Amino acid sequence: MSDIHAIFWDVGGVLLTNAWDRTERMATLERFRLDEEEFHSRHEMVVSSFERGKLSLDEYLQRTVFYRNRPFTPDEFRDYMLSLSRPMPEVLGFARRLSNSGKYFMGTINNESRELNLYRIKKFGLREIFRLFVSSCFVGLRKPESGIYRLAIEITQIDPHECCFIDDRALNLECAASLGMRTIQMQTLEQLRTELGKLGVKE
Repeated sequence: MSDIHAIFWDVGGVLLTNAWDRTERMATLERFRLDEEEFHSRHEMVVSSFERGKLSLDEYLQRTVFYRNRPFTPDEFRDYMLSLSRPMPEVLGFARRLSNSGKYFMGTINNESRELNLYRIKKFGLREIFRLFVSSCFVGLRKPESGIYRLAIEITQIDPHECCFIDDRALNLECAASLGMRTIQMQTLEQLRTELGKLGVKE
């Protein structure tokens, strides 16, 4: 029997491609021929508010892109942003099987802006896998702040030693581990399955 009763997952870089990380931003800047330095100076000023749900996507784009006239529309830009999200089918399938086993509480702990997060939840059927979304845009906290992990523990009322958190970035695992959660840095599906197996987690 596993002593893990809850599994929390990062989304971007684990289950799906990232929503709006540097790779996605650079592809978009190239597609729309925007100045990289100019965009990123504005992006860095508002990204925290954007991911905490304090700025809508429209407001974010107004401050970073459409503060002056462009030869493309906000809808064109927004649609391209959304199109960059791709699933990691094998990892999603594995998570779905764990969820369907009924043995584990499944949730996410992730940093994403509201509109992108809601789009990805619906597009990739994440509501069918996860019972709880502790997303930065919903809770006003971001990884690696300790508060977002503590909130996930308090909401579920599951002992942190009975929780496992999976993320592809080591920094995001540190606070979770300090609170007593088991942690796994995602590299490959086989590695993830092996590490979870060591904790007694099986499909």
